[in-house]
Amino acid sequence: MGWQKNNDGTPRIAFAVTGASGSPIAIRLLQTLLSAGCEVHLTISPSGAAVLVQELGLAVDVNAFDWRQLSDPTAESARPRAGWITDLMTPFSDIELSRAKYHHYQDFSAGIASGSFRTTGMVICPCSMGTLAAVAQGMSTNLIQRAADVHLKERRPLIVMPRETPLSLIHIENMRRLTQAGGIVLPAMPAWYHHPSGVLDLIDSVVQRICDHLGIDVSLTQRWSED
Repeated sequence: MGWQKNNDGTPRIAFAVTGASGSPIAIRLLQTLLSAGCEVHLTISPSGAAVLVQELGLAVDVNAFDWRQLSDPTAESARPRAGWITDLMTPFSDIELSRAKYHHYQDFSAGIASGSFRTTGMVICPCSMGTLAAVAQGMSTNLIQRAADVHLKERRPLIVMPRETPLSLIHIENMRRLTQAGGIVLPAMPAWYHHPSGVLDLIDSVVQRICDHLGIDVSLTQRWSED
């Protein structure tokens, strides 16, 4: 079928954040997709919001979402921010954020709940093992699961980024089932061959791989055998 764009040719990405560790990767991916000109349809589970607080000190109300919560690096946090976290949050701009559209995780009237709503692909980053299990079993109890089910049935790219260790056989079986259904399991495993100088370089290596599989051309870090 090929990857689809919206009516003006802009890549349209469904983006879900769930309750696994790895929220810095989610924020960096959101920045990257918006900077690349994508139209992002974002939804965040309550557990995903809880992890944003725990890992980034970023308080997001999933019921009354305000983009300024993501753009303000001085927002109230649960603990003092490390320098790299402030660096991660700073690049957001009002121009970029205006491209993004937020949907409540229980809003089944959102476009991404229907196969007739054209998208380039979907990413769940990070993807909890509970969400992965639900998607692998074809459940649709919230917008995140429904949108993922839509992407599988429409044969569009669905990338899930699990962050769990060690893995149980149940986890592995769910990953196998999702892969057989057409999904792409892309764990949060950064590369080291580009000689990362800090945490952000490691994050970028994962974000770039996700963008590759969404068909979004970005250059965040050096690729293998490229000078």
